[in-house]
Amino acid sequence: MEEETIIISALSTLTPNKLKDLTHTILSLSDHWRRRLSAVISSPILFSLTLHHLHSLSLPNKTLLIARHLLFSLQLLTQCFPRAPPPHSSTYQIKRRDHDAVLLLLLLCEVHQQDPEALSAAPQAKWPAVLGKHFCESALSLSGIVGGAYEGAVLLPYVEMVTRCRRFVNAMGGGGVRGGEKEGRDVAAAVAAVVRLPSVDGAGADQCCVICKEEMGGGRDVCELPCKHLFHWLCILPWLKKRNTCPCCRFRLPTDDVFGEIERLWDALVKTSGGGSFDGE
Repeated sequence: MEEETIIISALSTLTPNKLKDLTHTILSLSDHWRRRLSAVISSPILFSLTLHHLHSLSLPNKTLLIARHLLFSLQLLTQCFPRAPPPHSSTYQIKRRDHDAVLLLLLLCEVHQQDPEALSAAPQAKWPAVLGKHFCESALSLSGIVGGAYEGAVLLPYVEMVTRCRRFVNAMGGGGVRGGEKEGRDVAAAVAAVVRLPSVDGAGADQCCVICKEEMGGGRDVCELPCKHLFHWLCILPWLKKRNTCPCCRFRLPTDDVFGEIERLWDALVKTSGGGSFDGE
């Protein structure tokens, strides 16, 4: 339950209006996902094509699908906070075929978790009926929550989905990226994020560049990270090509690495749930 507690604690810091806006956004998004999943389950041809596509994917590629879905969901959550992490220009769009596949995969995992024998005991041709029954029961349960007095409860299924996705990605070692010998690896900062960094006047700055150990003055171009730490451009650029963290405080810049971006946004949720801030100050 640790992940759910972190997300719910972070959401508890939102103002009532922001929580209401987030709830409505998630309701709309979840309704769209349910419609897509319903279309896949109810169409024998679409179900067969989507299941075949899933079977054709390797385990790392299945993990990447779920990771992209998780990243999109985390972006939606974190953008609601007053001091959210700097945005990333990439939206990590998923093609419709892949989107249908990840929704079906999550439903298959959910059904298997609740009843491991439900699918294995039925021929594949009967899977849509088994999945459809579970899908309808979940939809009816959600409709009961939405009609209740506590509107914020509609967030719980979303929180549970985010938690399941994160646990799956972690269990798979981040798609073969963050497991084993590669755990804790550095990832480069996104080029778009580096380009947006401002140049500032370093004259009179009461600090040295921690990379070259020289003063900021002397007419050399100085860069300011979102955490307010200053560095010479010529020093910080090679650093950011290899890692997306501030050399002083480990503040994380956006990255084009899906798994690195997931960790960046998750860290933001953890800091918010504990009363910290996003900016690393």
